[in-house]
Amino acid sequence: MSEHRRKPPPPQGGGRAAARRAAQQPTSGRRTAPPSSSAAPGRGRGDEARYPGRTDARRANQRAAGAGGRRRSPDGGPGGPGRGRRDNGRPAAKRVIDYPRAGKQGARRWIPSWKLVTGLTFTLAALVVGIVGVALAVVQVPSAQKASIVQKNVYYWADGKQMVVAGGGSLNRQIVPISQIPKSMQNAVISAENASFEKDWGVDPMGIARAVVKMAQGGETQSGSTITQQFVKNTYLSQEQTLKRKATELLISVKVGATKDKEFILAGYLNTAYYGRGAYGIQAAARAYFDKDCADLTPSEGAFLSATLNGPNLYDPNGGQGPAATAEKNTKRATDRWKWTLDREVQVGRMEPAERDKWVAQGFPKVQKPKPATNRAGQIGYLTDLADNYIVAHSRISKAELDKGGYQIHTTFDRAKVEGLAKSVEDVRKANIKPKVREVDQFVQFGGASVEPKTGKIVAIYGGENALEHFTNNSDYTGVQVGSTFKPFVLAAAMTHGKRNPALGPQQNLSQRTLVSPDSVYNGNNKLTLRDYRGKVWHDQNGAEWHQVNDGDEDKGLITLRTAMQYSVNTPFIQLGMDVGTDLVQEAALKAGLDKDQLASLTPTFSLGTSAPSAIRLAGAYATFAANGKQVDPYSVEKVEKDGKVAFQHEEKSAQAFDANVANNVTDVLKTVVEAGTGTSAQLGNRPAAGKTGTTDGNRSAWFAGYTPQLSTAIGMYRVDPNAKKQEFLSMRGVGGKPTIHGASFPAEIWADYMGKALKGQPVLQFDAPQPIGEKVYGDGASPSPSAVPSASPSATPSASASPSPSKSPSGSPSPSASCGLFDRKCKPGTNGGTTTGGTGGPGGTGGPGGDTGGSPSPGPSRHQSGGGLFGGPGS
Repeated sequence: MSEHRRKPPPPQGGGRAAARRAAQQPTSGRRTAPPSSSAAPGRGRGDEARYPGRTDARRANQRAAGAGGRRRSPDGGPGGPGRGRRDNGRPAAKRVIDYPRAGKQGARRWIPSWKLVTGLTFTLAALVVGIVGVALAVVQVPSAQKASIVQKNVYYWADGKQMVVAGGGSLNRQIVPISQIPKSMQNAVISAENASFEKDWGVDPMGIARAVVKMAQGGETQSGSTITQQFVKNTYLSQEQTLKRKATELLISVKVGATKDKEFILAGYLNTAYYGRGAYGIQAAARAYFDKDCADLTPSEGAFLSATLNGPNLYDPNGGQGPAATAEKNTKRATDRWKWTLDREVQVGRMEPAERDKWVAQGFPKVQKPKPATNRAGQIGYLTDLADNYIVAHSRISKAELDKGGYQIHTTFDRAKVEGLAKSVEDVRKANIKPKVREVDQFVQFGGASVEPKTGKIVAIYGGENALEHFTNNSDYTGVQVGSTFKPFVLAAAMTHGKRNPALGPQQNLSQRTLVSPDSVYNGNNKLTLRDYRGKVWHDQNGAEWHQVNDGDEDKGLITLRTAMQYSVNTPFIQLGMDVGTDLVQEAALKAGLDKDQLASLTPTFSLGTSAPSAIRLAGAYATFAANGKQVDPYSVEKVEKDGKVAFQHEEKSAQAFDANVANNVTDVLKTVVEAGTGTSAQLGNRPAAGKTGTTDGNRSAWFAGYTPQLSTAIGMYRVDPNAKKQEFLSMRGVGGKPTIHGASFPAEIWADYMGKALKGQPVLQFDAPQPIGEKVYGDGASPSPSAVPSASPSATPSASASPSPSKSPSGSPSPSASCGLFDRKCKPGTNGGTTTGGTGGPGGTGGPGGDTGGSPSPGPSRHQSGGGLFGGPGS
């Protein structure tokens, strides 16, 4: 036997049995535990045989688990590390996804393990990669869409006959190769739009992420699109804003970025992008803004043109559409972007600092004025612009899509009425306005609009002398105050909501008020002290009283509201507005159809017409009275078609703005104005008509608005020098050889001439007879004695014919343009630092009330101020 073999331990006792047991001990391998488990815990060599072996311990543990259903430690105790068994001792089956987690209790069962999270992350990533890969393999780059090809739009008159073919086509589109596009232009666009263009894959995930974060933070909206994406959108896809179109754009962009040369993509983008002024492509843009080929563009001019890609309507220095796109605002916006682009080129290494400094020192590049297409001559340009603006505002068709053309646009314009309105204006202009004879006759402007009461169709407008020379549509928003043509809304509010009870608080419901009748009596004297609805003297924020003036400083005594409207007396209506509440007067104007953005702040003179609604809106609001209180939004487009399909269809939006009897009573009062008041020059023979004159402080504007049951028309007149650096409305005193211009003069004359021709051959319809309404209330200072109230019979000389005294504005009053920019519809006249309680008045003042010719000083502590609107308080 080998000497290395372990010898058996010596026998502990005598006898054959002991010897036999000793001989059976193993001589090598693992120790075997003795049958007894009572061995001492020692670790000495002689004690090793007393411990059980690993195999025996495991088997014992498994037997215990099988018998008791619980895991046990090697010494038989519970809770050991051995694996448990189920189903008669068989191991539990493993799950592919251990969730909820086995062996965990409570909330821990629902917390995924790091293995599960990691596995799911990799699985989702693999799925996304797989789906994108399949999509990229399947998607094909389409051929150039028709949407990328500029066509013509065809406009139709209301009778279906073609009006004009305009827009797009070869008129303003020319493709040029990349070799003819200056490197400086390319650098400007890449630097400003997509600095990583030459390295990215067609999309910029970080750019998209930045845009999302920026929008989430409430910052400026950003597209996050690369040049490749914009090229794809312009060339291959429609302009609809849907998730499907955006996903398609991303996929095609990646494929185009991987398969097309960068120069091809950049040239395609610069040749398809819209730069404004109807210019698609860099060559057309160079001609539209600088009258040169794109190859001759300087780095400074290229930096400007790259700015227009952000939104040409907001970056054209000549101005664009809407109150946010005035020439002044656009010039500042374009200059800032131009400077930023030059700095950006230096920042990304595409221009040397010295070259940037040279162009900055030369200043912002000189941009030429727009050159409209010749088919815009006369009123056509105003008509197509109005239709385009309506389509963009009321449909999903964008301005860029519309300018690309291919649409058939069916308008509401009546050719005979459009031509008739233009002729009526031009006849009056030629007969009376002679700028070569009288300097004051220069810069006289007319604007007008005609609307069907029951439908809201805009059948005619007058936008100016010629759309090729005068680019502002005078029928749309101009910022011109409407004066006393606003008074019917005060009367409508009084007959709807009533005069407040002096004993109660300002917020009174209808049952606490007294509805007002046209026969209600108010004090019509000049320089009347203004009071609140409780009868207390009203004070502005400086503690001063307000003494309202009338046109011509006339005292009218105690008169009914009908008579006050008939002769356009200011003092009863400014007090009536205080009694009813200017907030409810505003509500009546809005319900009638005026635009809130075109209304002034709620000072007392709000009731006298410090607001500046457009001719279209004013005609539409008067149409509400003609239609028995039913208000219909004016509209200019019936239907738009493209490729044989309807792209837009007008849907009427109407509401009952006033009770029919309220509207009928307003109409009955306005009939008195035409029959025997300030509007007698607007009479239509045996055809009944209702209307109102309006003149503003300083004689800076004059209006006549009126209607028959079939047609409502508003005519405005004002002066403004379009070339003046500081745009402001000018006085019309002396225009046409007249001392002053009122609504009863040229505007009413034009109105009557046009309406007579427009309604020729149509039946003579009567207005619905009004029913008695409200009560005969008495304003502050008015006696309830009937004998004190004069009759409503016409006076020998209407107040409109009187020559008002010059307005006396407080010294130091800012000019009209100090608080409101011309054509800025967001500006609230009379809000230059003022409050809703009034202010210092005067042109551009802080909101104090005023009269037709402004207030005048008088002895005592009170202050008599001129109007608080853009041009002071309006009058008749």
